Amino acid sequence: MILDQIAADTRLRVEAKKKEISLEEVKRDTQSMEKNTGFPFETALRKPDLSFICEVKKASPSKGIIAEEFPYLQIAKEYDEAGADAISCLTEPKYFLGKDEYLKEIAKEVKIPVLRKDFVVDEYQIYEAKILGASAVLLICAILEEEQLKVYLQIAKELGLSALVEAHDEKEIKQAVRAGAKIIGVNNRNLKDFSVNVGNSTNLRNFVPPEILFVAESGIKGPEDIAALRKNKVDAVLIGETMMRSPDKAKMLRFLKGEEHHEES
Repeated sequence: MILDQIAADTRLRVEAKKKEISLEEVKRDTQSMEKNTGFPFETALRKPDLSFICEVKKASPSKGIIAEEFPYLQIAKEYDEAGADAISCLTEPKYFLGKDEYLKEIAKEVKIPVLRKDFVVDEYQIYEAKILGASAVLLICAILEEEQLKVYLQIAKELGLSALVEAHDEKEIKQAVRAGAKIIGVNNRNLKDFSVNVGNSTNLRNFVPPEILFVAESGIKGPEDIAALRKNKVDAVLIGETMMRSPDKAKMLRFLKGEEHHEES
């Protein structure tokens, strides 16, 4: 399965990084930083209406290169100005062609919180996310044991970071709830065959207690998807490819919100 391969490669990447800067050093670096108060990412999603997390990504394993031209900073600023509630930034280098630098620069330039979208397999990456300026990290149930998930949630909390805990089915949602997740995201993409079913989010919504924020991820194409998710009391949507492929990102965001009636040609 592609996810297992990405996780294995990520472990190698983290081990290489530790040789350059040790875990003790990154921990020390975070101690001198001020702690976020109020968890800005969680706050951005906890509003009466649906929140929009717009993603900055160059490529993906299922689609290959999504954006040949990749002015990541300009894209992030467009999202911010267009009224996105948060930004998701890919930092995984091999399969998504992400870079830590993208996140570092974006977090400095935008007013809204930024999620580090990577495959966390080691606590090192959570401390690293804090240093890079992220407000949140992604934790994926499919590559973490429940006990590990619990520990990582606690580390994130101590650093003032939110954690978006990603699940794909009922079993993983229950695991996330038991571990203490405050934000659960359901990925509508099947990571075995890459097929997408937006109904996955609506089907699994009822398994998440109302006090836990619920995020629908992947495959959201138009206002009808948004309407269906809103109807099912989804708190936020994470939209990547649809935003990245749009030449006018502000217009696309208005279109998805139902404020713009004609999609761009």
